[in-house]
Amino acid sequence: MSVSGTAEAVDSNRLDDRRRRLGEYLADTGLDAVWFARPNSFAWLTGGDNVVSATADLGVAAAGYVAPENGDANAGEFRVVTDNIEAPRLVDEELPDEFSVETGQWYESSLADSVADHSPENAAADFDVPGFESVDASALRQPLSKADVEAYRSLGRDTAAAVEQVCRQLESGDTEHEAASALRVTLSARGINAPVVLVGGAERAQSYRHYTPKLAELGDYALVSVTAERGGLHASTTRTVAFDPPEWLAERHEKATRVEATALAATRAVGREKGPASDVFGAVREAYDGVGFPDEWQKHHQGGAAGYDGREWFGSPTADDEVHLPMGYAWNPTIQGAKSEDTVLVTDDGFEVLTSTGQWPTREVEAVGYDATVERPDVLSL
Repeated sequence: MSVSGTAEAVDSNRLDDRRRRLGEYLADTGLDAVWFARPNSFAWLTGGDNVVSATADLGVAAAGYVAPENGDANAGEFRVVTDNIEAPRLVDEELPDEFSVETGQWYESSLADSVADHSPENAAADFDVPGFESVDASALRQPLSKADVEAYRSLGRDTAAAVEQVCRQLESGDTEHEAASALRVTLSARGINAPVVLVGGAERAQSYRHYTPKLAELGDYALVSVTAERGGLHASTTRTVAFDPPEWLAERHEKATRVEATALAATRAVGREKGPASDVFGAVREAYDGVGFPDEWQKHHQGGAAGYDGREWFGSPTADDEVHLPMGYAWNPTIQGAKSEDTVLVTDDGFEVLTSTGQWPTREVEAVGYDATVERPDVLSL
């Protein structure tokens, strides 16, 4: 099949899924339209990119689904509202043919006002539109569709390849800034954005859980963590590289991997019952206790569901978010100076590590309190 044919099939599968979900949403809420201008949800709906300024909360266009006048929400219309600056580029490069585009002059009104002008009044949006209700876009994006999973696999492989390529070239005398710059460039060459790039050398990785890069040498070892984004999907991964590691690093790393394996096993168990995220978090706390570090969970968030956001939700003792399957999960337990993290597709049947190349040293890790093992990355000695 040609590349263009494959892209058309992916767009068709995505839009069939989105039409079903949004049709059900409109039918359940009694609304006539729903709109998305935040970049991750715009990408979720269209497969395209509405970002010009990476620092802006909203993109330059809003994508919507509008029910027909006959009230059949499953036969709605896909629309995009933008201005005359952006419309030609979006039509040519970002949007499937199924989307009609409504355009206003850039100097006449805001995006919110333009959406209000081109939408039924009885509508919701993921940004502030006067008179519209608010929509929880994250709930609509879960669980992942088949098209989402295929795109996620591609993103995960490319992300892991970029991170591991950089990690294998690191030297003790490199600075955290140099490593972070190499990561951003290597990811960008694969069409991947990097909203989070963390590099912690031996000293700072022991002092901080979020080791934002500084002009400090890596020293004895380094933790390298990224959250990567392409097509709206987000994949997170961490790798540990050792030059002359402290004696405790291997043990702490292994115990962090056991906590992560437990989180994944609990996710599958709770997801089968459509239970709350707090149930998974309870298992995470018990795992920390089981590996001999009962208080470490308090010192860093433990991650959660991943998809069209770095985390669709974070696990916590009181999190009531429903655990969906199939879904991406990026649990990231830490024990001072050590961390374990990958983005994993969790299904009824098992676990598929998405951020994997098969080229990094790994080991089978047993979950605490579950009859489950997960292959986890080991420390790479250079």
